[in-house]
Amino acid sequence: MARKTTVNTTNQPPKIFVLDTNIILHDHRSIYNFQNNDLYIPITVIEELDKFKKGNDTLAFNARSFVREIDRLSNNFLFDQGVSLGPGKGKIKVEIGHPFTGEYVGALSEDIPDHRIIATALWLRDQYPERKVALVTKDMNMRLKARAMGLMVQDYMTDRVEQEKIEKIQKEVTTIKKVKNQVIQKFKSEGSIAPIDLNIKRKLLPNQLFRIYSEDNTLYLGRFDIDLKTIVRIDRQTALNITPRNEEQSFAMEAILNPEVKLISLTGPSGSGKTLLALAGAIEQRGRFHQIILSRPIIPLLDKNIVLLPDNIDNKIAPFLLPLYDNLNLIKSSLAGRPELLAEIDGMLRDEKLIISPLAYVRGRSLNNVCFIIDEAQNLTPHEIKTIISRAGDNTKIIFSGDIFQIDQPYLDVHSNGLSLLGEKFFGQSVFEHINMAKGERSELSKLACKLL
Repeated sequence: MARKTTVNTTNQPPKIFVLDTNIILHDHRSIYNFQNNDLYIPITVIEELDKFKKGNDTLAFNARSFVREIDRLSNNFLFDQGVSLGPGKGKIKVEIGHPFTGEYVGALSEDIPDHRIIATALWLRDQYPERKVALVTKDMNMRLKARAMGLMVQDYMTDRVEQEKIEKIQKEVTTIKKVKNQVIQKFKSEGSIAPIDLNIKRKLLPNQLFRIYSEDNTLYLGRFDIDLKTIVRIDRQTALNITPRNEEQSFAMEAILNPEVKLISLTGPSGSGKTLLALAGAIEQRGRFHQIILSRPIIPLLDKNIVLLPDNIDNKIAPFLLPLYDNLNLIKSSLAGRPELLAEIDGMLRDEKLIISPLAYVRGRSLNNVCFIIDEAQNLTPHEIKTIISRAGDNTKIIFSGDIFQIDQPYLDVHSNGLSLLGEKFFGQSVFEHINMAKGERSELSKLACKLL
């Protein structure tokens, strides 16, 4: 389970947590996750939230939702002694700004929101010497500055995935070696095998994956089917002339083409084939879905330099969707000898049965009879992942792909991004399958560059 701030079971007074703006923007209900400890919101945070409240993205949603919640709780005591957050919870108080005093005057010369929040946290620490006061922020640079000034600091821990769980999820494939020939022959002829035949006596999880080696070291792949209670053989399957090049891609293609698996997480570095396989597999099953949507969050649009691009918003967005179109063009190039299928794909694009779009454009839709592929999902917050999955309707398949070690969002990391949390929370569910695709399958030059540079 994700960690939460522990309940105070001693005679010590509750802790005081000072929340940075990015905690609210990450999770607008974070204030309810600190148990019986007290929360202080610097007035600077309220000012900063005002700048984020307009728009349709997650930051705007969280800013508006938090302000509404504070307004609901608000009374004459919110800025005085604070108000209770409910039974078993601490209180919340909005604290006016306080300047640096004593030895800290001039330590951080620039007057910016981060420094005003740190100054307020220092003031609270001096006001309540008998209590533990900690600044909670997802900004690593802010944590460094606060620590340098003697403050206790920490990240928001509620939706943080522990390192050992990430490692477990990334290494979910079980390897079995030296399986007797008669067992292998049964596996080959019947297409499945009972776990006991492989001397597996422990309880297996739904969709647990296996590498099975025969006595002559031939490799076979399998997946535990919870309904059949057997390990079914996974053969190399082709979709639109796209054929898996390694066992990880074979696992992925089987999951993508399996109608019983409704939710898939594909992790791995760039070039491992995540998006290509997902798109090829989805189009291969085009008769099953009313629509196929391929999308990604447009993180660079948050950069002020976006204004240097042409004024038309479609022109601004187009460069960031090029990797998605590259995958589609690769699929189309593999179908050069099948003009009727190429024409069908072009018709799907024209009729919007196949859509390539920024995630912001499809956020909020109900997803019925849809195969929804979200690329670069490591840049999504846990709340965004939850929002997408919770909109899944009948006959909907959702495929998240991304590299949890290549994150562009400034306040997410390998432990707190939505893709990591998805793997932890859904691991072992019958509708879910996770495949970590560690092997890159680009050119030899690309592989050599990754190895040497």
